[in-house]
Amino acid sequence: MTETEPGFDRHMLEALVCPQTHTTLEYDAQRQELISKAAGLAYPIRDGIPVMLVDEARKLD
Repeated sequence: MTETEPGFDRHMLEALVCPQTHTTLEYDAQRQELISKAAGLAYPIRDGIPVMLVDEARKLD
């Protein structure tokens, strides 16, 4: 992430839940993803904005 690129506001994590399971999410700063262990999905964060669409999520191994 560069200095000019907006970062993810961790306070958003308190309000966001997995759209599939409605469970809490974990923030992976290195991959810029929100992880739903219950659903086995990782939601991408693009330009500091979480993309909370199941179709856009990466399946966890």
